[in-house]
Amino acid sequence: MSLLRRHRDFRLLWIGETVSRFGSATSTVALPLIAISMLEATTFQVGLLTAAAWAPWLLIGLPAGAWIDRRHRRPVLLATSAASFLLTAALPFAAWAGVLTIHLLLTAALLVGAAAVLFQTAYTAYLPTLLDRTDHAEGNAKLHGSASAAQLAGLGCGGLLVQFAGPANALLVDAATFLIALACLAAIQYRERRTTDVRRAGDGIRTGIALVAKDVWLRTLTIFGAVSNLALMGYQAIVVVFLVREAGLSPGTVGALIAAATSGGILGAFAGRRLAARFGTARALLLCELGLPTLALLIPLSSLSPWLYLVGGFGVSLGVVGGNVVKATFHQSYCPPELLGRLTATTSFVNYGTIPLGALLGGTLGELLGLGPALWITTAGVPLAGLVLFFSPIRRQRDLPTHQGSGAPVADSSRVRMD
Repeated sequence: MSLLRRHRDFRLLWIGETVSRFGSATSTVALPLIAISMLEATTFQVGLLTAAAWAPWLLIGLPAGAWIDRRHRRPVLLATSAASFLLTAALPFAAWAGVLTIHLLLTAALLVGAAAVLFQTAYTAYLPTLLDRTDHAEGNAKLHGSASAAQLAGLGCGGLLVQFAGPANALLVDAATFLIALACLAAIQYRERRTTDVRRAGDGIRTGIALVAKDVWLRTLTIFGAVSNLALMGYQAIVVVFLVREAGLSPGTVGALIAAATSGGILGAFAGRRLAARFGTARALLLCELGLPTLALLIPLSSLSPWLYLVGGFGVSLGVVGGNVVKATFHQSYCPPELLGRLTATTSFVNYGTIPLGALLGGTLGELLGLGPALWITTAGVPLAGLVLFFSPIRRQRDLPTHQGSGAPVADSSRVRMD
């Protein structure tokens, strides 16, 4: 029987997260379009807006993991969902009152980003406690698949909402989804057991850093995530501006185009699990994170035809989400449960910490070199990031280890070289 049908609490978590992802996706399109159409923001300011949403990972990412490992996770999820609702709902009211500025938009993005740090860290540590170990792979696949579907719908609706309801009103949809997520979380009946006591936050932070730094598998995946996100966010921070100002597309068309490209993530959510079962988790990871992202090089050509953006974005989405399913399942089985919060915080600090840097890089390159050259530079970095995995012990394996000590970086005699 499907996990969604037999597990009520997981079903509630799944509904809340899916709805929330839909709302966040509408804001992904709406916020830069608000900055462009209402506030006449520059390319650099649009990049700065994206950077502000992710900067909290650099500021509070590490202590968040140690703090959450000492507490029950659901209250953190409830509190951050409520805070995100209030912050997002305040922006349309500011626009109606005529006081919305780029500085206010940046501040709101920064605070919502801080709430997202705490939510994501608690959520990642909460999920494995809610499910049996045997359900982790199915749970991750369903959550990543629904998140991609929600993102697909949200991106399309974001552009249409801006076009027909007005830029500021589009944010009301995101605010409403935070309320729905809050209600779903409140209805979960499962009660967490008391977590392991970590007496000092500093000890927890050092434990998380040591866990990643000393483990070849965790270290490799963390470095790859950082390099990959730098390139991904570098082009994503300016691609909306490029499609509007260089390709001459309307906001509604941009939203629909981005949504169609993101639909590759839905396929990736299910393909990642099946590729891992067929070829092995390590080989599936290489295919998803090195092979498919080469299609990103079609994105700078989208001024010639929107179809080129569609193909390039579809391939990137398919590979990234497929790889995320494999990595999430690996982390949950490989890491001891009592350390999962600190692992999440440490890896996220490095992985997500490069996102604001990538956004600033994209905005700066777009301002100095022009949008076209900036897209060529940043999209080229997407497949190049996969070389971190290729030149690591992962290339010599069929499967990633399932728990600490269960696998050593030794050659797999049956492997097929990816030369």
